[in-house]
Amino acid sequence: MLITRRLEFDAGHRIPNHASQCRHLHGHRYAIEITLSGEVIRTEGAAEEGMVMDFSDVKRVAQAVLVDHWDHAFLVYRGDRVVMDFLASLPEHKTVVLPAVPTAENLAAEAFRILDAAYLDTYGNQLRLQRVRLYETPNNWVDAER
Repeated sequence: MLITRRLEFDAGHRIPNHASQCRHLHGHRYAIEITLSGEVIRTEGAAEEGMVMDFSDVKRVAQAVLVDHWDHAFLVYRGDRVVMDFLASLPEHKTVVLPAVPTAENLAAEAFRILDAAYLDTYGNQLRLQRVRLYETPNNWVDAER
């Protein structure tokens, strides 16, 4: 069985070597869909009976390990020294330093990496992260899949 939870967050970024507008500092209202697979819990009387995972738990985990860190932050590639130096000059600025240029593809892959470790077999029902779908805009998205 597959379940999906959608969350949204706002973040800024830039793609330093982009040939067009994305080389400039800008932001997006991102949406992230987290798809998990697992067996439906059949334990009679369990709080999660009939579920793969409680949707509120899917949200709680994603908020704690990813969304709260990225929301209203600037997502910057560690090799983008100009922006790294600029952000460092802003007192208490919320900056997330990433190992790769923050394209939608790389952000989805990084989100998958982070979330995959967080959704371990929580209920003993073979729970597993299957897909992270990251919307950069309502019309553009990337899927990172197992």
